[in-house]
Amino acid sequence: MARERHVDAEVDYQALAKRHLWLHFSRMGAYDRGGEVPIIVRGEGCRVWDDHGNRYLDALSALYCVNIGHGRRDIAQAGADQAGEIGFFTTWSYAHPRAIELAAKIAELAPADLNRVFFTSGGGESVETALKVVRQYHKLRGSPLKTKFIAREVAYHGTTLGALTATGVTGLRTPFEPFTPGGCHVPNTNLYRLPPGQGAETLAETVRARIEFEGPETVAAVIMEPVQNAGGCFVPPEGYWRQVREICDTYDVLLISDEVICSWGRLGEWFGAQRYDYRPDIITTAKGLTSGYAPMGAMIASDRVMEPFLEGNNSFVHGFTFGGHPMAAAVALANIAAMEDEGVLENVREHEADLRAMLDSLRDIPIVGDVRGAGYFHAIELVKDRETKASFSDEESESLLRGYLSQELYGRGLICRADDRGDPVVQFAPPLIAGPEEFEEMEAILRPVLEEASRRVGSR
Repeated sequence: MARERHVDAEVDYQALAKRHLWLHFSRMGAYDRGGEVPIIVRGEGCRVWDDHGNRYLDALSALYCVNIGHGRRDIAQAGADQAGEIGFFTTWSYAHPRAIELAAKIAELAPADLNRVFFTSGGGESVETALKVVRQYHKLRGSPLKTKFIAREVAYHGTTLGALTATGVTGLRTPFEPFTPGGCHVPNTNLYRLPPGQGAETLAETVRARIEFEGPETVAAVIMEPVQNAGGCFVPPEGYWRQVREICDTYDVLLISDEVICSWGRLGEWFGAQRYDYRPDIITTAKGLTSGYAPMGAMIASDRVMEPFLEGNNSFVHGFTFGGHPMAAAVALANIAAMEDEGVLENVREHEADLRAMLDSLRDIPIVGDVRGAGYFHAIELVKDRETKASFSDEESESLLRGYLSQELYGRGLICRADDRGDPVVQFAPPLIAGPEEFEEMEAILRPVLEEASRRVGSR
């Protein structure tokens, strides 16, 4: 039997990490100044352990990925078994059985006529692929001026130069400008902080207004998440998606449903579009497709989008070396089969109300301004004054989130996300196998930490 290998006592992982590992979205200078890199070495179910033996409840699914839970050797074994047949072959003009089987399975689960699956290595690549395919689609159909994309303010769609066109978070865009032009933005569905003059019933009409302002002949697609991540789990108001779909149809604009987070059960359905009953032309996905056991994503396109690429000698001149990797595809198939066999989506539907009730129970703490979300994807917005909804300055937010909340929650054994891409929020996306026991553990940590945060900032 192979020896379990978590950490080698003779290796100084901290020193090696600080010297050589460039962490993503991280202030690396903090580690040079003596901060310790959190090193996670093992996981089981909804919990993980660090190199000191400390246990944590992973209430973020390792960045919205590990839907099936940690430590599933059967899921990983599917990739190892596939390597014994063929470890890698490209899908550039070739195919292999696992990519074919996975594409067919995704098409079976996807809504409407989304039957064409283009594999990628992750979410950013999936969005990049979608933005490129809609531009070429319109060119092939004789509308070469259709190059613009309409997204929502504060929305995050990835960090490639193309995806940054759609990303609506200023701080993520400015360091890399100029980048691919064409991105346009409209108000998001933050119903807690509606823009002046807007009501929930008018938000979709801002899409129409922006299309008309830009010129319908120049707009290629609208890209939105079913529930918007950045800003803190903004849910759509009633009828929003039906209106957006109708607007897109009116102006010959494609609708991209960015479901890198919201697919594979996160909202209690295979796809977020099914939860909110709308028909996208394209879905972008990743993360939960493999539950993070292998890097993989996909763009799922409708038969309509595929049509011009089937004519004559046309082809989509785009690809990634590892798109549709056999081992990743095998892992994805095993992950989906386990979710079906073990009733994972049913578990989300059964216990979504329990998660929401736990978070709503924290509303008596003055700093808790709003609780929102859907499925196993929720956020708490933090405020200085609940009556006026007054938020925090940049300096106050820095002190609150990074100076206290993030460290204190982690130190008490809870992994979640304290974020201020917008107003300060704490986000929760536990593995889809979680239930009341995990929610009670979350509440036992959240309540005292939020109460202390409220005292520190003088919220009322």
